[in-house]
Amino acid sequence: MMTPSNVKATLSFSDGSPGMELPIYKGTVGPDVIDIRKLYGQTGKFTYDPGFLSTASCNSTITYIDGDKGELLYRGYPIEQLAQHCDFLEVCHLLIYGELPNVEQRDKFVKTITYHTMVNEQMQFFLRGFRRDAHPMAVMTGLVGALSAFYHDSTDVHNAQHREIAAHRLIAKMPTLVAMSYKYGVGQPFIYPKNSLSYTANFMRMMFATPCEEYEANDVVVRALDRIFILHADHEQNASTSTVRLCGSSGTNPFAAIAAGVACLWGPAHGGANEAALTMLEDIQRAGGVEKIGEFIRQVKDKNSSVKLMGFGHRVYKNYDPRAKLMRETCHEVLNALGLHDDPLFKLAMALEKIALEDEYFVARKLYPNVDFYSGIVQRAIGIPVSLFTAIFALARTVGWIAQLNEMIGDPEYKIGRPRQLFAGAAPRAVLPIGER
Repeated sequence: MMTPSNVKATLSFSDGSPGMELPIYKGTVGPDVIDIRKLYGQTGKFTYDPGFLSTASCNSTITYIDGDKGELLYRGYPIEQLAQHCDFLEVCHLLIYGELPNVEQRDKFVKTITYHTMVNEQMQFFLRGFRRDAHPMAVMTGLVGALSAFYHDSTDVHNAQHREIAAHRLIAKMPTLVAMSYKYGVGQPFIYPKNSLSYTANFMRMMFATPCEEYEANDVVVRALDRIFILHADHEQNASTSTVRLCGSSGTNPFAAIAAGVACLWGPAHGGANEAALTMLEDIQRAGGVEKIGEFIRQVKDKNSSVKLMGFGHRVYKNYDPRAKLMRETCHEVLNALGLHDDPLFKLAMALEKIALEDEYFVARKLYPNVDFYSGIVQRAIGIPVSLFTAIFALARTVGWIAQLNEMIGDPEYKIGRPRQLFAGAAPRAVLPIGER
């Protein structure tokens, strides 16, 4: 909740234009914000902030990040506690409704999500219109957007009941759609959801079971994937979340807004980072594996080299990413449970991790392994192909997008998004006849 501060910001101009006072607001935690909403009306000037790195586009009660402290809170709860004591659907309830559920609320919510996991049978025909080798994120963008064509009773973004039904459907059906896109790509039959299983175990069964044999999920692996979902559920006003808010501000339906988030997440600088980290490891492995790490590190340190270190450091976290610490523990648990510590790629990853945590070059620059580095290793160990990593991220982040969209729609101050620009093109000019150009 924003509260006005007694302190005002005074804006003055050296060109003789009259100055003005700007209100300052304080949040619960974090930096104060200067309210510039009346700036253009009173001065005829805009602010210039490429990437909106110094601009608060909204006020929110959902997620808070302190990059300097390495702190991530969902509705005030530290991510470390949520990952240790809660499962993903409890975190979904927290993000959507604002509080962790009690036993009765949890059971009701789990039942609701469980009974929404099937998708319309015609979605299979829509899926078959894609090439078999299509990237899963291309498929997911289409499938999520297409949900609005099947569920007309939940497409009014201004109707709270519609938004709630759409939220339940999206959370429930994303695992089904991700599994369907995977099965389609590898040429295997689709596996229908099973209501007796947990959310994450059900997803793994849909991914890896076949009509020939049942899939018995390993409890350690299920918990690891559930933790990946929790750690990726929301992350404040990142690019994809801002895209969902901006898209939803036009009044479009929730499915279309979430599809826009999926499309944005696809970018290698955002959701594709864990895919890029595994691709980097595979490139090193092909070049000679552990023996070539020294050469790779030298190239990374060389300013004239184009070689990049993927899966290390973070734009927001200036110290250790709190999600990475949790994912590191999970990573080692999974490798131990599956007996994969001797796998060449994983040995390479652990050797690279050791260098990054001890080498002065990386320590001084705070290039610690991030959540993408470890989640990529875990997903590969589970058997999830690299091309599907970002779709898994989209599955997890869907609940955060929904919570942010609902919050925006319920905000009495919200307006359709309309960023301004500094125009640096041609001045007004006349069109000459074609013979004189």
